[in-house]
Amino acid sequence: MADGRENSLTYAERPYLLLFLGWLGILGCIALIVGTIIAPFFVPNHDWVADTISDLAAGPSEIVMDVSLYAFAAGLAATALAASHAHLGGVGWSAGILSLAILSALVIIIGARNEYGDGDADGVVIHIYLVYGLGLFFLAAPLLMASGIGPDHTWAKQALIGLAILWALASPVFLFLPTSVDGLYERALGIISCGIIVVLCAVFITRGRHAQAARS
Repeated sequence: MADGRENSLTYAERPYLLLFLGWLGILGCIALIVGTIIAPFFVPNHDWVADTISDLAAGPSEIVMDVSLYAFAAGLAATALAASHAHLGGVGWSAGILSLAILSALVIIIGARNEYGDGDADGVVIHIYLVYGLGLFFLAAPLLMASGIGPDHTWAKQALIGLAILWALASPVFLFLPTSVDGLYERALGIISCGIIVVLCAVFITRGRHAQAARS
């Protein structure tokens, strides 16, 4: 960052808010990964390769995966709040914030509605549409925010664009995979989505530390 711009922005940004929200976003990703690892031990006959993460969030032991999904949703919401506070772009950045907020809502709904895994198809089944939403907004968020984040954090811009391209190439494949392997593939997509959030949160944590240093 140029010195003048850094001084003006760091004094406008609240360091502890950015640090708190940034770490909360990262912790949400960690919770999702840990939950995905732990939950299968509570689900009888769960197949890591064939069974999806959604299968873990239904049935008698759903609480383990549900908590992880809700924690991930909280991390997405925290990332959106941090992006709103440290607003780094114009309309595109604002649209990226809304994308993150929508993603948080989608993950909450996925965790709350048991339309998968337990064979229950009663009522209106919307799970596939929620999956489409995840695919769309996990692509939109990094692309919309990359241009705004670029001038001050070049590495993050490159990482977001790279992850968006990887997501664009990989996520549609999931819809056409046989059920014998889609569980393992979905976990790989989860790592990409977490990567997007971690990159954004790393930027917010860095900015929080800069703002903290500017006040000391």
